[in-house]
Amino acid sequence: MGKRVSVRRLSEPGAAQEKFTDTVGVLTSWDGGVLMITRRDGRSVRIAESALVAGKVVPAAPARRRGPAASYEELARVCSRGWRPLETERLGEWELRASGGFTRRANSVLPLGDPGLPLDAALAAVRRWYGERGLPAYVQTATGAEGTQELLCAELERRGWVREVTAEVWTGALAPVADRAEGTGVALSRQADEAWLARYRRKGVSEVALRVLGGGPSVWFATVPGAGGEAPAAIGRCVVDGRWAGFAAVEVDPGRRRQGLATEVMAALARRALDEGASAAWLQVETDNEGARALYTALDFTPHFTYHHYREPDAATPEEQQEETGGSTDRHRGRPTKAPAGIQPPADRDTATGTPGGRSHATPPTDRQAEGHAQAAQGLGRTTGPGASAVGRWSHIAETVGRQDPGVGRDGGEEADDSGPVGS
Repeated sequence: MGKRVSVRRLSEPGAAQEKFTDTVGVLTSWDGGVLMITRRDGRSVRIAESALVAGKVVPAAPARRRGPAASYEELARVCSRGWRPLETERLGEWELRASGGFTRRANSVLPLGDPGLPLDAALAAVRRWYGERGLPAYVQTATGAEGTQELLCAELERRGWVREVTAEVWTGALAPVADRAEGTGVALSRQADEAWLARYRRKGVSEVALRVLGGGPSVWFATVPGAGGEAPAAIGRCVVDGRWAGFAAVEVDPGRRRQGLATEVMAALARRALDEGASAAWLQVETDNEGARALYTALDFTPHFTYHHYREPDAATPEEQQEETGGSTDRHRGRPTKAPAGIQPPADRDTATGTPGGRSHATPPTDRQAEGHAQAAQGLGRTTGPGASAVGRWSHIAETVGRQDPGVGRDGGEEADDSGPVGS
């Protein structure tokens, strides 16, 4: 449990011509005849034992970045300091953050380590703390890198917490960003002036938002002036924190896009960060923002981990709270994610088998099916003889998944599953 695994299963059990699907992720539970595997993107996939053929523990995903090396914990703390909340409190090693409801990042728990309490007690304390401040409780988790929180994601989902916004943290070397453009025509300032704010949010920004925007170790704001006193053509924000420079709020006037202004803004900010001793860069990007992802890919940024915000059950979203109170809300445009049918967390009725109580009453495979299973398993270095009982196969796979296998080869990719797209 809690290890990265690769399992092979029948994608169409009972079909005349059997097809196999490989799923790679972290094994987060194995109960009632159903395995729960959390993929790199944070989506949980349920697999019935009756469909299993073989499984093994696999090494952590290889690094796919040319930029700086960093652990998840280091980068998560840097990101939090770069969007500093107005109020924090410790719950063991968890950090509770609040900023009057302005953005989920500044109003959520960062659970790095042990809360010092059983999970249910810790979550109850979290809900009380945010309730005292008139805020919904959020927990920010991460998946897809060494040391991330797939197990916690699964536990939150079992307790009815709702996954809302999903985004990614990307990293890259800082010097190449500075070299991409001259940065001419970009004005830098220590404060977000009225012109900068006019591009950032046209409806105005609260005092709380201003304090969050200006918080951080060393904050810089970039502005490309608009023509004739109009709102800026482009803006950006950068926080320098030791070796790291974090970019945010890079926005361009829709009428001035595809003119390289975003690159100019980032280059100017990167040069200032280099002057302060930074060498590495990070930024956050939503999974459905194709324009931003294309820009950052061209600047040699690559994904490091995926993060998610889980909202407490039956709580109003920041958008709903804004409608009721007129308060500030998160600038993310995400909606609650509903997983495709068949991969929901375990409930009173087992969705994989249709039997009550979460128990699997799957029929053991026939001799012909077992023979096909054995042929597929041989490709993974595991064998099950023709006619083998379901119990025998499950015990063998459980033993394989439950220990590290030093002889496994490089896996062929994150996922060959076609369960459907993840909501954003």
